[in-house]
Amino acid sequence: MSSSLHGVPDEYDVIVIGGGPAGSTTAGLLAKRGHRVLVLERERFPRYHIGESLIPAFMRPMDELGITERMDARGFERKYGGTLVWGNAQVPWNFSFVEGGSHEYAYHTRRADMDSLILDRARELGAFIIEEATVKEPIETDGRVTGVRYTLRGTDGSHEARAKLVIDASGQARLLSRRYADITWHEELRNVAVWTYFDNCERLGGDEYTNILIEGLDEGWFWAIPIDKGTVSVGYVTRSEDASKDGKSLEDLFKGEVEKSTKLKKMLAGANQSAGWRTARDWSYTSQSFNGNGWVCVGDSAAFVDPLFSTGVALATLAGSTLARIVDQIIQHPEIEEQALKRYVTAYRAFFDEIRDFVERFYDRTKYKEFYHSLATEMVDPDRERTPSSNFVRLISGLSGKHPMLTLQIDDLIEQSAEAAES
Repeated sequence: MSSSLHGVPDEYDVIVIGGGPAGSTTAGLLAKRGHRVLVLERERFPRYHIGESLIPAFMRPMDELGITERMDARGFERKYGGTLVWGNAQVPWNFSFVEGGSHEYAYHTRRADMDSLILDRARELGAFIIEEATVKEPIETDGRVTGVRYTLRGTDGSHEARAKLVIDASGQARLLSRRYADITWHEELRNVAVWTYFDNCERLGGDEYTNILIEGLDEGWFWAIPIDKGTVSVGYVTRSEDASKDGKSLEDLFKGEVEKSTKLKKMLAGANQSAGWRTARDWSYTSQSFNGNGWVCVGDSAAFVDPLFSTGVALATLAGSTLARIVDQIIQHPEIEEQALKRYVTAYRAFFDEIRDFVERFYDRTKYKEFYHSLATEMVDPDRERTPSSNFVRLISGLSGKHPMLTLQIDDLIEQSAEAAES
């Protein structure tokens, strides 16, 4: 039997499924604009999540939420750039965010802390947050999604909530997009990842001290992320077929590949493994539909890209910022919904595809640093207005590209609808 939850409204402007970075950013910015928003999150925060290294584009939506100073207060490690052992010569090379634009640093974080910070800010801004709530199914009225049914952990029965629009921010669970759309797998990025954590690691020296290390090998690559002064997150990514071809466990594969590395092997020489092993399929995909009648996706429910350049959280929160602006206008002008969401989806796909295309081409480790710089220039600066190295940094920072998502405007749709109403 379904019912509304005692003490919680059952009618909202927007319901957001999922309280991760995409969902909580969208919800927080909608609540900030005065809308009634419900967030239904399956877990109890803080909860573990991978994806601990961030890029400067992530700072833009955090500025909007007003929490950038809180990151420093939490003691998150500032990330000023990266060190790569990548390409034909296997000679280490660096990049620095200061060369790329408005934000000279991002952060390495424990995602449990970072995600809780964003969700708590959404709550602070006025969103209703219900944790340990599992959405079971959408509610449809005349073919339109008008709400959801959900259960609460440890209780009997189900509850209902209704809204003008439902946002699927449920990550790779894809609660609505799985129901209403198929996905396209990106065959070039069918990878698997295995990772763990080490204490007492030797850090990179000098200006590289807080850099992420990305070290490529013949059949895969490692990340090493200094998430605090004593702990480093280390993961190995390889193609799925390569991970199992010798019959080794992923743990043994990880250990064997560490021995083939250069910088990483040195970092781990005196380190102690301080956590168990974790694995995931990092299979990049795109949902064939990002929205439908009464619903729209944001974050991993829409698309997932390989973690090579740590773009996932930035992509999710940037999309959440854009979606919040658009949904704010849709609520005020319902007649523009179809066209406004169409623009959002078109811009989101273009942004995602640009990142994916660069990652796929960057995976060719037979080239030199200059090739990767020229590749970035080809994609985002064909008129050669900036230096190749600047274009590379701007692209992997998420701050430059041909996509319109960061500046997407829909004012003309509002004007057109008003003129149509008057005529």
